[in-house]
Amino acid sequence: MSTADAYAFCEKLAREHYENFPVASVLLPARMRPHIAAIYAFARTADDFADEPGREPQTRLQLLAEFRSRLHDSPGSGGSGDHILVALRDTIERCRLPIALFEDLLSAFEQDVAVSRYQSWAAVHDYCRRSANPVGRLVLRVAGVHSDDADRASDAVCTALQLANFWQDLGRDWRNGRLYVPAEESARHGASESDLEGPALPAAWTSTLRACVERTRRLFDEGRPVAAFVNGRLRLELRATWLGGVRILEKIEGMGYDTLWHRPRLRMWDAARIAAGVALWRDR
Repeated sequence: MSTADAYAFCEKLAREHYENFPVASVLLPARMRPHIAAIYAFARTADDFADEPGREPQTRLQLLAEFRSRLHDSPGSGGSGDHILVALRDTIERCRLPIALFEDLLSAFEQDVAVSRYQSWAAVHDYCRRSANPVGRLVLRVAGVHSDDADRASDAVCTALQLANFWQDLGRDWRNGRLYVPAEESARHGASESDLEGPALPAAWTSTLRACVERTRRLFDEGRPVAAFVNGRLRLELRATWLGGVRILEKIEGMGYDTLWHRPRLRMWDAARIAAGVALWRDR
């Protein structure tokens, strides 16, 4: 296959998957778009290996191990995975991206197979450090940004986006046997896992989710300056990403934090609101 075909496959995959934030959108500079799509396609596919129903844990781990091996070796021929790896290896070479960041992503997805509960915020943040933060750093590297301050701001936003997704998907994750709310937080509010078996979110869990959302909002505030480290259309993309994550928190709050049976999603009117926010953005 040609490299152009490989990138086209990744861009199509990015367009077809719902996310709370823009992925390789028209806001991105044209030169960056194929590379961001390749990174997203790699992360999305590996995440699906870990999460898609119908596979035994050992099969999931084997798929991830094979993906890791093919990341380091020249990809073979045939199959969508090879399209992704052809594009990704070109992106890694052209943008001089560190393989360690992709290794971190794979380690987080492997953890998803083996770990279904978290006792502390420290454990949750360590997971986010590997499942989300590498993507932000890779975007900065593709843009040519190498700055500790930019990395710290990006890490805060990426962790906040990951946490927002956890609270958004509370019910779906719970019914799949997984819970990302740390036990130390639920215990602080007197919330028990058995209470999640009911038809509505109990008051103790409402209090727990409120605390989780407030913590996530502080991370978004901490990471807001990340857009100032880049220029042009990428700055608009990062503003839209930040606003999309904050909008999910607002929607969770508007639902009374009850995401046990109802999952908030961004709709067309949310997109319009985010676009207005990008236009009216003021750096703090």
